[in-house]
Amino acid sequence: MSQNTNSDLKQVLNTRDVLMVAFGAMIGWGWVVSSGQWIEAGGVLGTVIGFVIGGIMIYLVGLTYAELTTAMPKAGGGQNFSYAAFGAKSSFICTWTLILSYIGVVCFEACSFATIMQYIIPDFLQGYLYTVAGYDVYLSWVAVAIIASVLITYINFLGTKSSARLQNILTSIIAGVGLLLVAGSAYIGDMNNFSSQEFVGDSTGAMIANILKVAIMTPFFLFGFDVIPQAAEEINVPLKRLGRLMIASIGMAVVFYAMVVVAIGYVMSPTQISQSMGDTGMVTADAIAIAFSNVAMTKVLIIGGLCGIVTTWNSFLMGGSRVLYSMARARMIPGRFSKLHKKYNTPYKALFFLGLLSIIAPLFGRVMLIWIVDAANFACCLAYCIVAMSFVKLRISRPEMERPFYVSNGKFTGVLASIMAGFMAVMYVIPGTNCSFVWQEWVIVGGWSLMGVLMAYQAVKYYGNDFCSGMENL
Repeated sequence: MSQNTNSDLKQVLNTRDVLMVAFGAMIGWGWVVSSGQWIEAGGVLGTVIGFVIGGIMIYLVGLTYAELTTAMPKAGGGQNFSYAAFGAKSSFICTWTLILSYIGVVCFEACSFATIMQYIIPDFLQGYLYTVAGYDVYLSWVAVAIIASVLITYINFLGTKSSARLQNILTSIIAGVGLLLVAGSAYIGDMNNFSSQEFVGDSTGAMIANILKVAIMTPFFLFGFDVIPQAAEEINVPLKRLGRLMIASIGMAVVFYAMVVVAIGYVMSPTQISQSMGDTGMVTADAIAIAFSNVAMTKVLIIGGLCGIVTTWNSFLMGGSRVLYSMARARMIPGRFSKLHKKYNTPYKALFFLGLLSIIAPLFGRVMLIWIVDAANFACCLAYCIVAMSFVKLRISRPEMERPFYVSNGKFTGVLASIMAGFMAVMYVIPGTNCSFVWQEWVIVGGWSLMGVLMAYQAVKYYGNDFCSGMENL
């Protein structure tokens, strides 16, 4: 049995729940809406290589998470690891940064849910409101996003097991639809399609640059395994197996994305992909229609994508609320976020806070999808870098720590994970890298950083020596 003790949270998640929560969070909706963009950026084989590169970074970081989560099975994940290694200030920076990643995903899914309805309901966009950065915002679009935000937040409010049951069902549907595309493509695909769009670029240097452009986007789409450390106190699984489940979920997600991209490139020519991107942007949906010679199959795939939105959204609401809960419990932020509901035993105020942000995000329209992905990806890579450095530090300073899941060649793994995650984070802040922030993204990151400084100042002022209390026994 799990060794989690002294927690107000209930251990309700079993092995299947853990795997489905993490895997469902990672495969989500990106493979439906972004595959065409990836192929146009890096080519079919280039995209696969980009995902492998990103997957290696996430795998290395995942190894550090797996060892540290089993050594410190408490809600909070990176918060606990960075505190044990570097103390309160580093812990606050790591955790506050991590929360931005969670908020980014939650807001992304709210906007994505409304976007996908355009392809299901004819004449969906009704009631023009205003224009943001060239994108028109409609009342129907905003209303659907808000209603979905309320419903998903409510499901999480009802309890962790309720959200896990939903996750198991929807993740199975997503995987089934994705495999359906792969099977259809394998049956009628043409190798000439694949060979004509393996890479993008006129030279080796250009090809490598385009592969890296894809690789640097992948952490956002492979971020879901981080939900497991946040919900560690609610997991009823032996700790060594918990570490293996985290690593397995990463490998499954990378393979899934690679199979989908190859299937699209095998069944669609470059011209067809370009036309699809120009018409709807739903390249994956058009690919399955070609694979089965049936336009109605696009609806099947879009429904699978809709399930993907819900699984990712569901997972990150669960994980993000636990991060806020853990910070509040440690007196890093106001204590109201540590309140658990008397009946459902969920951190309902933290959930409602994240739910409120997912309601606000759609008011900025579809352009928010672009801004929030880059801001969240930067935050994700920075937090991973801090966690990986914490892993190395703890291997040196606390070699006696019990580690149910032990990583071989740990110091080398941790250093390499730190370098790769740090490199990806730096790419966002250096001008001219094709990944650097636009001013709206600087506003999001800068505003969140300023809010963190103010929250930390208030917490230190209010709690004094009790700031970060309760974490000394990690």
